[in-house]
Amino acid sequence: MPCRRPNSSPACARSSTGTRRNPMTAESAKAFEALEGQARDLVALFGEAGYEFVAPAIIQPAGVFLDQIGEQIRARSYVFTDLAGEELCLRPDLTVPVSRLYLERHPQADAEARYCYNGPAFRFQPLGPSVMHPREFRQAGVECFGAPDKAAADVEVLLLAVQAVRSAGLSDYRIGFGDIALFYALIDALDLPERWRLKLRHYFWRPPSFHALVDQLAKGTRIEPDRILTALGEKIAGKSQEEAEDIVSGYLEAEGIPLAGNRTLREIATRLLDRAADLLADTLPREVATVIEYYLGVSAPPREAVDKIAMIARGAGLDIDEALSTVVSRFDLLEQQGVDLTNATFATEFGRKLEYYSGLVFQIGAPGMDETEPVAGGGRYDNLLTALGAPTPVPAVGTAIHTERLLAAVGRASS
Repeated sequence: MPCRRPNSSPACARSSTGTRRNPMTAESAKAFEALEGQARDLVALFGEAGYEFVAPAIIQPAGVFLDQIGEQIRARSYVFTDLAGEELCLRPDLTVPVSRLYLERHPQADAEARYCYNGPAFRFQPLGPSVMHPREFRQAGVECFGAPDKAAADVEVLLLAVQAVRSAGLSDYRIGFGDIALFYALIDALDLPERWRLKLRHYFWRPPSFHALVDQLAKGTRIEPDRILTALGEKIAGKSQEEAEDIVSGYLEAEGIPLAGNRTLREIATRLLDRAADLLADTLPREVATVIEYYLGVSAPPREAVDKIAMIARGAGLDIDEALSTVVSRFDLLEQQGVDLTNATFATEFGRKLEYYSGLVFQIGAPGMDETEPVAGGGRYDNLLTALGAPTPVPAVGTAIHTERLLAAVGRASS
């Protein structure tokens, strides 16, 4: 078949001498065909379960993602500005685009809907692209919006993920669980100043910074300011946002310090105001920090993990029974549906990469692949749609299958 446009297909191009060449080897063409076939099979599976196929745009407004997906993925997103000056990005995942599509169809966010998809996503790979971590990768998945029974919807989506990897031929897999809502319940039950409650929620998504903060506060020491805060702390403390921006701008200009990276003057001033407020806040009680660290140290089979968390809560005199009951009910439903949790793990640290998660988080791993290479993952994100403009909260949960990894895992298992 002749090429209709130059470079219209990777399998159809011209060399520098003008002769046609075919850069796609027989082996890579075979792998691509297998990948496409697997993706079609997954979409068919999701369709049989009542999920409508949708195809959201690949190019998305950058602000939507930069605000919602979290620092880890934000730093790996491909962002650009078009000729009209609009900041855009190649979608780094499909949950946000499908959520936006749901709101386009249902602006009042008052309808229950189930969508499935299959398409590429794009992320920069700091260590360089590889088979397990390509810059362009394919996701096939489902998103469930508006289902009133959250536990049932969680189980429905997780079962679909399990069924997807099984149908592809992967019988040896492991499931990892976490629950963001359980951590929030713990923080809400602790006796601590509201400032630290909000700050711990914020830092939860940045594990190294979170542990450093808890460790420092547990020692009864205040957060030490950096050089700029030392110079500006007294001047900006208690000032309005606008006044702080003027002071920071004047300081940076006087010191000859240019704005660097992606931070705006407003963001810098906001961060400095926050750090200045830290200097005046009460320190975190040592016993509170100890409870938090004990909680985040739990990683065990699901039932054992629940028992450990319950013991930590009782020892600290905390009531998180409702949140724990939700976790237990979910495990009960999964086992009733035939999911073997014997080799599964529940880890309280798990699920801290995408900041839109608000409840259940899970991933499915395969032998020979580490925790950064799941074949599937997902979770609950009840707060995302309001952040995208929904007038009321929308219960939502979804999962994505990493089709390249699943294909690789099945290949390993059969070799």
